[in-house]
Amino acid sequence: MKRLSLAVLLCFSLLAAGQPARAETPPVPYTVKAGDSVWKIALKFQVGVDEIVGQNKLKNPNLIYPGQKLLIPQVDPKVRSFERRVLELTNQARAANGLKPLRYNWEVTRVARHKSEDMRDRGYFSHQSPTYGSPFDMLRAYGVSFRGAGENIAAGQPTPEEVVKNWLNSPGHRRNIMNPSFTELGCGVALGGNMRVYYTQMFVTR
Repeated sequence: MKRLSLAVLLCFSLLAAGQPARAETPPVPYTVKAGDSVWKIALKFQVGVDEIVGQNKLKNPNLIYPGQKLLIPQVDPKVRSFERRVLELTNQARAANGLKPLRYNWEVTRVARHKSEDMRDRGYFSHQSPTYGSPFDMLRAYGVSFRGAGENIAAGQPTPEEVVKNWLNSPGHRRNIMNPSFTELGCGVALGGNMRVYYTQMFVTR
């Protein structure tokens, strides 16, 4: 039976009026090679097929050819750094409590990142998204299979160290982090918006 564990954490210390401008990370060029498919390219760069299709306005993603030039969407290096650090700190906390590390899952990370971006862009802070529905609904919509799932969200903490510390000091968040049944983790970060930074952890059991 599928389980869903949810926890929220909001830090108002960085609440600011208005939304600071965000610089878009430029896509990188890629030349299609023999044997390539959009799916293989997506796996190589750890981005969604739909993101490649949208970036390049591909009418038929099944029709690409060697030598074709594509632009591959990229994640802001600071975002990527924050996400990896959250994973690292989470696994350090688990190890200190005798638990196995959670495996990084880039597909779940992508879902978590889109959840953080959705909260930032639509101005809400909740497990229930007006765009995607519940975390269960969102994982399914992105094609992620799971037997159990959990979600931690937070906003306003300026560093990964602070957000993980806050989560560990909150019983509900800590339960998710220390849950021995979870096996994989996606950490998604979005910069900007009223809270300046938004965090989502999505835990899954396969």
